[in-house]
Order: sequence, then C-alpha cells, then structure tokens
Amino acid sequence: MQNNSIVGAGGAGFPSYGKLADGADTLVINCAECEPLMYTDYMLMREEMSRIVEGAQLVMQATGIQHTYISIKEHRAVMLGYTDGQILGENVSVKLLPNVYPMGDEINLIYETTGRLVKPGNLPITAGVIVYNGETVYNIRAAVKENRPVTEKWLTVGGDIPERYVVKVPVGMKVSEIFEKLGVKVAPNQVMFDGGPSMGKLKDPAMSTVVKTTKSVLIVPDNIPCVVHKQVSMDDMLRRAASCCCGCVRCTELCPRHLLGYPLEPHKMIRAALTNAVVDNPELIKTASLCCSCGVCAEAACCQDISPKDVILHLKGILAKNKMRFSAGSEDYHPHADRPYHMIPSERWEDILGVRKFDVLPKFIPEKLTASKVEILMSQHIGAPSVPAVKEGETVTEGQLIANAGAGLSVPQYASISGKVTFVDSAKIVIEA
Repeated sequence: MQNNSIVGAGGAGFPSYGKLADGADTLVINCAECEPLMYTDYMLMREEMSRIVEGAQLVMQATGIQHTYISIKEHRAVMLGYTDGQILGENVSVKLLPNVYPMGDEINLIYETTGRLVKPGNLPITAGVIVYNGETVYNIRAAVKENRPVTEKWLTVGGDIPERYVVKVPVGMKVSEIFEKLGVKVAPNQVMFDGGPSMGKLKDPAMSTVVKTTKSVLIVPDNIPCVVHKQVSMDDMLRRAASCCCGCVRCTELCPRHLLGYPLEPHKMIRAALTNAVVDNPELIKTASLCCSCGVCAEAACCQDISPKDVILHLKGILAKNKMRFSAGSEDYHPHADRPYHMIPSERWEDILGVRKFDVLPKFIPEKLTASKVEILMSQHIGAPSVPAVKEGETVTEGQLIANAGAGLSVPQYASISGKVTFVDSAKIVIEA
C-alpha cells in the first residue's frame, strides 16, 4: 500500500498501510457518503462493486480479518438494488445504515455497522475494526493485481449547475480545467465547495487542484445557509459565542458523538471560548479532541447563529499547541437511550443546509478526463510530506515515481500524466503534457 501511494480516499488522507495492525477481526468499507450532493461512492459501487469486493478480500487475506461489511445508507442501497445482509463475496456482506447525518463519521459508522462503540480518544483498531473508504479498497485491488499506483481520482462535479457529473481525473488536475472540459461555469453569485456542503471548504476554482482526498467539487449559491455560516471569521464567531449563547444546551443534545455517550458537551465549550481554558479547566477542553466537525451543532442546533464547531476547532488548535488530547479511562461508555430520536434525517439535513433542490443523480463519464497540466502536492496525506525525486526539465511517464516517501508516516507520489516536469520545490511538482 505504501509503495503504491494509497491513502484514505474519503477523509483526511491517512496512509492506508498505517491502519493495518494486529487485533482486527472486522473490516468496514465506508460507502455511507453522508454529505449531501455527493455521488462518488455511489457511482463507484454501481460501476465497480466487484473490484471493491476484491480489494476488501485482499485486505482480509493480508490481515486475517474474518469479515467485511460494505456499509451503505438505506436510500442509496435501494437505488443500487442491495439489501441488508446481502452476500457480495466470500465473507463480504452489505450492511444498511439509517438515512441520517452524519453516518460517514467513523465512530457512528462502526457503531451502526458492528454494534461496537470505540472508546473516546481511541482508534478503531481497539474495537477490532479497520475502516477504509470504498475507493481506497478499489485502489488497493489495483495496486495488488495490476501494480498500479494511485494516479487518478473519482469525484462528483455537482450542485447548482445544469448537468451534474461523476468523473475520473488525473490527480493534480486543475479544477478550472475540469470545469472547462465539462462546460461548467461558476456564476458571480456562486461559490465552490471542495468536499461536501457540511464539512467541505470554500475554495477558489481558479486556484484549486484535485488531490487524493477530493471527493467532490460543488457549485452552490453564495446566500444559502451552509455558505453564509462558513464565511463568519473565527474572531467574530468567538465574540458571538461569548456574548450571545442563551445556554439552551441544544447543541449538546443533538451532537452525534455526545449521543453515542462520548463526554463531549459543545455548550460548555461555548462558555469556555474566551477564557484561559487550558489552565482553568483542562479536562473539559481535552474533550474538544472528540469532535468530528460534522457541523450539526452549528447548522441544526443553535438558534443564535453560533457555531460550536468553530469554537471547538479553535480549542483543538490550543490542544495541538499544548500536545493535549482526551484519553478514556477504564469506565464504560454507552449510547444515550434517546439517540435514535435525536438523529437528523438526510433529507432534513439537506433542507437545513439549503441544498436539497440541487440533489440530482449525476451522469457518469467512464472515460478519464485528460489534463494539460497537473500539480502533484507533496502533502496530500497525514504525516510527513513526500520528497521530490525528479528535477525540472525531466520527462516522465504516467505512473512513474516522482517523489519518495518522507521519514515516518508517509507515502511516495507518482506522475498522473506523461509530460515534462516544469516546476519542483518541497511543496509540489508540476508536470505539463
């Protein structure tokens, strides 16, 4: 996996080889695709499910894992024709998830799929589980069976545009060139999300490139709730938190991690926003590390336009600087009895964000788009950056090694197109066809 540059295709980009450890008996393939408007995993399952299954079986063979669940939200499973418990291959079956947000959160996913609760602050392996995205195991199969490194990306191009697409593109392709080839235009009153409208980031399409973790680029109006809330500065949000909170605790009551029994209470984070919390109440602040940044507290809970998620992100930064995080003790944790009644239905979540009318099944383009230029970033993954192994002026071919893995947790990088290297520094390598 490391040699073929495989990282998590649906999250932060954790190098996939780093998840392999003794003690796992269950593999969970995350095909929940909980963010609205995204159909990347859906289309990958529709077109390449046999390869996803084969990739999962290769992981099981390498690790001794006994069973794989391919976890899919119920409404997407219906569209694909899958049923709960359906056998897709030897020791591989379908697990239907409830149509609620955020089912793609690793901790919620593991609980709904296996009934196991990962202790707060612990990794899934402590519960005997490894989690991979569907595209990740698809890439693992390509690496093992074809010795093919990761040089392409599946992604959704969707949102408020006349035609939506799922396409395959070279890693490092400019988003602006993708839009040009598809005939997609961004209007003056529109913005672009890299990722979903809940947890994605607003990006400039003229400057953005596709990385290994890119699952979608979504164009939406600039006046819908999910955009307006993301445009508030952190300083303004902290002031708002300190002055406007009414103490209703609804953010905590709806927090998906809190509902699982985690000691995460966003309303208390709001109260600590402008205090010297690391000194005054360090045990409280440590629980900020348990937040998955789903945004439920901000978009669905708060009636004062406060984003507890952003306040918690601020506190996470303080924790990182002080090298602090929450660690569970010997106590047991259990989901709240009323959890099923506090979870947010997927369609309701789309309404809250203001994107439901843009949720349209996209067109799949099977031929990979061609790029005139790619920018291969050295930090597309968690861990040490890759180290360039080519120089300006060199000619490279698609699939050729162009950067070695860095020291420690890291992966190498490969050319995603054939062409000439026109720029190299410690941050990126540019190849022109």
